[in-house]
Amino acid sequence: MRIESLAVLAIVMSCSSRGGITSTIGPTGGTESTLYFAVVGDTRPATEDDTAGYPTPIISAIFSDLAALSQPPPFAVSTGDYQYANPYGPAGAAQLQLYLNARGAYSGMQFFALGNHECTGATTSNCGAGNADGITNNYIAFVTLLLGPIDKTSPYYSIEVDATDGSWTAKLVFVAANAWDDTQSSWLDEALTESTTYTFVVRHESASADTAPGVNPSEAIMANHPYTLAIVGHSHEYEHGASHPREVIIGNGGAPLSTSQNYGYALFMQRDDGAIQVDMFDYLSNTPDTSFRFAVYPDGSPAP
Repeated sequence: MRIESLAVLAIVMSCSSRGGITSTIGPTGGTESTLYFAVVGDTRPATEDDTAGYPTPIISAIFSDLAALSQPPPFAVSTGDYQYANPYGPAGAAQLQLYLNARGAYSGMQFFALGNHECTGATTSNCGAGNADGITNNYIAFVTLLLGPIDKTSPYYSIEVDATDGSWTAKLVFVAANAWDDTQSSWLDEALTESTTYTFVVRHESASADTAPGVNPSEAIMANHPYTLAIVGHSHEYEHGASHPREVIIGNGGAPLSTSQNYGYALFMQRDDGAIQVDMFDYLSNTPDTSFRFAVYPDGSPAP
């Protein structure tokens, strides 16, 4: 078992001057005494159908790290791409099962975004009934194995998390850019119209990966509504503000890295001033990359 560093302990405890964080988070959301959650990025093998090469040691360590925190986050968000498999073969389901086995070390809720590898693997792919790529085996496996246990039947959905004492409200809006259609477009506009203190838009592709069918349309809708941060993956790195000042890329959950950064996870923590602080943790040392740390106010503006 890993020993949690003093740096982690200090960051977690600085989130709240009210002691331990209490929560009632379930499949539809719930309440927290302090807004606090983890984000895990892309997790897949380097080669299609290489189930034996699935990054099980990395994703297992990440979830073990989360579980070992003195204050484990009540829920986690993941940014897509949990498999790399022939979209019409059986390997995708087997790889998702490996992910779920690793996730078993962490007892909190987890909410999943759909990635391009949950469709055909192409960034341009568009799955779902009536869309160009239809219903692939990988899409079925994602909906069945990852969304089924949290009572979701659609790859796009919204989760509400509110303060235990009613002092703030929050929503996490999951966009499926590789299952985009007019129905999702109308849904997203309506979901973002709901007024909350904090709004996080979770989507697999960043604003710069605009060949994904739902990226540009969802960005156009987001521009008409207030939100705190867009949380994305797709690029196997972590980065803040590269495509948009209110976007953070977290894609280093086990997929082959595209930079010299290491694998890990992020913690999003509400400070006493209401700002959300974001820290990235190395999966081996379970310590934060303090050069990456940033914070934003509920409206997405930079916080000191």
